[in-house]
Amino acid sequence: MSTEELPPRESMEFDVVIVGAGPSGLSAAIRLKQLNADLNIVVVEKGSEVGAHILSGAVIDPAGLDKLFPDWREDADCSLKTQVKDDRFYWMTAGGAIKLPNFLMPPLMNNHHCYIGSLGNVCRWLARKAEALGVEIYPGFAAAEVLYDEAGNVKGIATGDMGIGRDGKPKDSFTRGMELLGKYTLFAEGARGSLSKQLIAKFALDAKSEPAKFGIGLKEVWQIDPAKHQKGMIQHSFGWPLDMKTGGGSFLYHYDDNLVAVGFVVHLNYDDPYLSPFDEFQRFKTHPSIRGTFEGGKRLAYGARAITEGGYQSVPRLSFPGGALIGCAAGFVNVPRIKGVHNAMGSGMLAAEHVAAALAAGRANDELVEYENAWRSSSVGKDLFLVRNVKPLWSKFGTVLGVALGGFDMWCNTLFGASLFGTQSHAKPDRATLDTAKSHAPKNYPKPDGKISFDKLSSVFLSNTNHEEDQPVHLKVADMNLQKTSEHDVFAGPSNRYCPAGVYEWVEEGASPRYVINAQNCVHCKTCDVKDPNGNITWVPPEGGGGPNYEAM
Repeated sequence: MSTEELPPRESMEFDVVIVGAGPSGLSAAIRLKQLNADLNIVVVEKGSEVGAHILSGAVIDPAGLDKLFPDWREDADCSLKTQVKDDRFYWMTAGGAIKLPNFLMPPLMNNHHCYIGSLGNVCRWLARKAEALGVEIYPGFAAAEVLYDEAGNVKGIATGDMGIGRDGKPKDSFTRGMELLGKYTLFAEGARGSLSKQLIAKFALDAKSEPAKFGIGLKEVWQIDPAKHQKGMIQHSFGWPLDMKTGGGSFLYHYDDNLVAVGFVVHLNYDDPYLSPFDEFQRFKTHPSIRGTFEGGKRLAYGARAITEGGYQSVPRLSFPGGALIGCAAGFVNVPRIKGVHNAMGSGMLAAEHVAAALAAGRANDELVEYENAWRSSSVGKDLFLVRNVKPLWSKFGTVLGVALGGFDMWCNTLFGASLFGTQSHAKPDRATLDTAKSHAPKNYPKPDGKISFDKLSSVFLSNTNHEEDQPVHLKVADMNLQKTSEHDVFAGPSNRYCPAGVYEWVEEGASPRYVINAQNCVHCKTCDVKDPNGNITWVPPEGGGGPNYEAM
């Protein structure tokens, strides 16, 4: 059945359509209702429920929560209960961990006012707050298409059709998607959002910004021996197991009842095609100073997600006719702090305030230039400006010198409001940083022991990932021949290693290796959309409700 033969979509009209029920999208919806209770707001979410696709460290700076709900600490329903009490930084070597004095850290790196918890559960709480205010939330519906009016202005989105078979033909269960039309549409899809990516290209929103930069964050939640639990203690580290030119680091957060969140971040501008972020994460947990925390414990959850790392200079133009980008779709993560929730919420509220003002003035489907003009002088812009050089300095000078220079630059910006480095460039996108395979040797990662370290498939099982198998593959390879002649022959198949879920495999069959895509394993991290050396893989939303079902990540 062709597009022309499909039945027409039904449509619903709203004042504002929001794509994504993460911290930015929900904060925008709530703020709009706080400003005007009569506004008709809808939030569409591709996860099976709010929070199902949310993954973050998470040590949360409460600045956004304080602005949205000043009394949130008194709300017994909010799951964010553990305040940071002990804040540690380590330089890791193969056999030891060197604690860095806190007084050397710039003040903005201080986490003692922050809280540890599950961002997924925070979003579930925000969703309940939003619904109490009258916001409509539709989980299980993926925004699959941007809709435009005759003038080319964004007028809303269409959700994906349900019940399409793997052959692309409608099944007996076929249901047409819905058109959700709004006077303004806010895109809060998170890092490397599929529709946000299209909008950036269509309106050339990145024409005057640096290339977008990303990392991959991998996380596990453990329940550990109560005798080892140090509630309120957090630690961050860099160094081993990564080499000195590969950016990244780890986190370890003790919170709630004997829970520990452990995570590992690898900057996706690495050059070694044989590097596996997942296996580096598993190695990290075997470090002598880390392993003991987890011995005798139980691994409860696993997940992975791309992280925006470009910062201030990589933020694209945020506004376009009919809508705007908010949250991680725009790239508001503060890289050295490994925090983005406060900025995601801040950008959502800032956009909401300008949308509310535009609607009050009788405007619709025009460009919210006021939002674009306001973000740099807002708390979000000021937060990112102070740390704008940390990532590029790290990338240019390696871990030891780069981190030292980045720290020095943060001190200069904090104390004097100026930088000796100006604003550094990111140079090139992450997909262009891989060396050819002949420049590196294959890595022999240790076999997982099943107690502290694990394989990919048992990890994906803990993510509760599920997709309807009889549906089109949502990982689109534009040119399969190019994948063979370049990704396989030149780069030795790095997709098998950068993917944290075992989605991609090269099955060697004599002289004709076969590329296998296990789409049902996909945890929606979108690393493939970032790191494929030819930009040959595009992630698109699968049928709504598919993907991971994180319970408390």
